[in-house]
Amino acid sequence: MTGIYYHDLFGRHLDGYGHVESSARYRAVMERLRDCPFTDRLEFVEAVPADRDVIVAVHEHEYVDGILSLEIDDAVVLDQGDTVATPDTPRAALHAAGAGVQAARDLLDGRFTSAFCPVRPPGHHAERDRAMGFCLFNNIAIAARWLTGEAGLGRVAVVDWDIHHGNGTEGIFLDDPRVLYVSLHQYPHYPGTGHCDTVGTGEGTGYTLNIPLGAGSDDAKYREEFEDRILPALDRFEPQMILISAGFDAHADDPLSGARLSTGMFAEMTGMLAGAAEKHCGGKILSLLEGGYDLGALADSVEAHVGVLARK
Repeated sequence: MTGIYYHDLFGRHLDGYGHVESSARYRAVMERLRDCPFTDRLEFVEAVPADRDVIVAVHEHEYVDGILSLEIDDAVVLDQGDTVATPDTPRAALHAAGAGVQAARDLLDGRFTSAFCPVRPPGHHAERDRAMGFCLFNNIAIAARWLTGEAGLGRVAVVDWDIHHGNGTEGIFLDDPRVLYVSLHQYPHYPGTGHCDTVGTGEGTGYTLNIPLGAGSDDAKYREEFEDRILPALDRFEPQMILISAGFDAHADDPLSGARLSTGMFAEMTGMLAGAAEKHCGGKILSLLEGGYDLGALADSVEAHVGVLARK
């Protein structure tokens, strides 16, 4: 069985507010997963809120308290006009952060070997003290830090295939040799980070792998980068769990992307990472939703992605 960590709050963040990162994204994903050919291979688990201490292991205390204490009647802009909070956002963010930790714990306990968290708000742009790029708390970084902290793992890999570079995740783990951060992303593109020369600092040098790709990159290019660079990097690192920042905005139909990936490529990338997980960490693989803004392409791609997790 594959765990699906959901919560009604993920569909209430920004509900009724006109935004490309809309609540309709969550509804499209959940409707597809509840009515797909492999639904009997999925177990739907209601997400629990994160404890404050696991969030402040990644984010500054003052920033966390500021988000959690927001009192919102309508909508509040948190960062440069594109990161917005509405009345249910603080609780949604708390549950989004909690979902990844909850799923990671369940994977370690053997309840599942794979899990997908269709969380909103997304997370990989969120920095230690700043909301950014639709993201409030860095959900995947919180899960990875819990794994290398309380859970005691020495090697966790984060593979980020969102079309936008995960500047927040990179910055949080830039000097940490326990986390291998790998990102394929369109460059130059928002947020303008992710140059190939950024490889980590201090003890973390060599544990950041940025793969900036030009607009128009297609299935063949992504396949080449996985086979030539990402899978060898995972083999060298030998992760004890693989986490995926699963953005689906590299799809050819996505309005925020210049990439040209097919739906099937998301299944193929998932399969390659599932194979690496089988090789190195007993199949344990955890995926968290990031971007993906064409509703049809998003639902199709999530189905392709989770379908591989459920059959592995």
